[in-house]
Amino acid sequence: MSTRKQQLLRQHRRSKRIVMIAAFAALLVAGIVFSFWWIPILLVLGWVAHEAWFADHLFYYPDEGYRYDFPADAQRLVGRIENGCLQFPGELPDADTLILEVMLRATCLGRLRDPRVYVDNDRQDFERGVHGRRYVNLSGQLDALRAGTLRLDCRYCRLDAEVVLHVMRNPDYTQRRILIIAPHADDAELAAFGVYSRAREVAIVTLTQGEIEADNYRRLGLDSAAAARLKGRLRSWGSLAVPLWGGVAQQSCIQLGYYCLQLPLMAADPERAYGSRESGESDIRSVRNRNHVPLPGDANGQPTWVNLQADLRALLMHFRPEVVVTPHPELDPHADHVAATQAVRQAIEEGEWKPETLLLYANHLHDNDRWPMGPAENGVALPPAIEPLPADRLWSPTLDSEARLNKAMALAMQHDLQVPLPLKKRLRRHIQRLLAGRRWPSTGDDEFFRKAVRRHELFWVRKL
Repeated sequence: MSTRKQQLLRQHRRSKRIVMIAAFAALLVAGIVFSFWWIPILLVLGWVAHEAWFADHLFYYPDEGYRYDFPADAQRLVGRIENGCLQFPGELPDADTLILEVMLRATCLGRLRDPRVYVDNDRQDFERGVHGRRYVNLSGQLDALRAGTLRLDCRYCRLDAEVVLHVMRNPDYTQRRILIIAPHADDAELAAFGVYSRAREVAIVTLTQGEIEADNYRRLGLDSAAAARLKGRLRSWGSLAVPLWGGVAQQSCIQLGYYCLQLPLMAADPERAYGSRESGESDIRSVRNRNHVPLPGDANGQPTWVNLQADLRALLMHFRPEVVVTPHPELDPHADHVAATQAVRQAIEEGEWKPETLLLYANHLHDNDRWPMGPAENGVALPPAIEPLPADRLWSPTLDSEARLNKAMALAMQHDLQVPLPLKKRLRRHIQRLLAGRRWPSTGDDEFFRKAVRRHELFWVRKL
């Protein structure tokens, strides 16, 4: 998928260069024919149009259909939209996760405004110019579906009348012993706050300090290394303290103290130590003093893959999870996220404790940096899958309004999500609010307050 993204990115940049050259030529012609005073006005109008409608990072074409396969035990029911309501023949089986496969076609306005599907009081948004197969999340709507009263409507797009419902049933994983793997502080909250705040028995292991990209802390008069060390301390503290807001005791939260963007290098050279790129530190024990579990890496404090493996094997034995929550290796492209799941899989294969299930999450995507699209508080449609993914079952638990508020407040406690927006992004939001009708929540400026605080959380279930 990364190869495809690179190809599309090159195409995007090439097309953008061609458009810019054509626009520049058109401006020169307009200046010659009319007046050169028009050029600055047209430049401003062109920039405003770009920020309103063409600034999204979308590395696929909206007219491409998503390609999802579901496991053999997922039931497939063909139905129709009749008089605005979803109708299916026969009795719907018990299920916790309901995914509706639809064909969407954007209207002309759907190229300027985000096409959206309304599911009673829920709303799920899609790409401008959408034309193809998409998947609406109906989890939590089983009673209305059975009663035949679940209304489906759309705006800035059209829905085909025939639809397919994919019905999946899972155990309640919140009643199992859960271990959440967070490559960085805030990953556990972004992906699974709703789950871990309801879990009967849960532990959270954060792999890295999260110390890089600390320029915001230089305003305190610190040099680059000192700013990175401060950021690492703050985010490490957050990884231990914030889960308490969701009811997770500190003794169940572990900070391993490895360094950002070094996990892939550690995996490639397991015995070599990889210190921080920015803080100048190379001893992982600097942020381990509040861990309640002694770990093998405490002995020498070296940031090596060998130590990481030993730490994870020890933690698996200590917490004995039945379920491990970890990033999706095919969907989430962040290098540390991919390496985190690689590390967990290796520790499970080589260790003594064997969990039953992986729950995979995606906090980032290869293809679309706005997913989940649309405003906060709404549902989570399935993300783009332009290339085939493994046929995993899905589990999509729902969050009520209180849980969503608590999740937003947990994110607000994360220092990395409180960095002020640059002026360009702030201007872009004002322009998109006025011209494209987009809205952002009042709980925080970071995009994750919009993307992560939703009616659903979404996991791919992979048996071990």
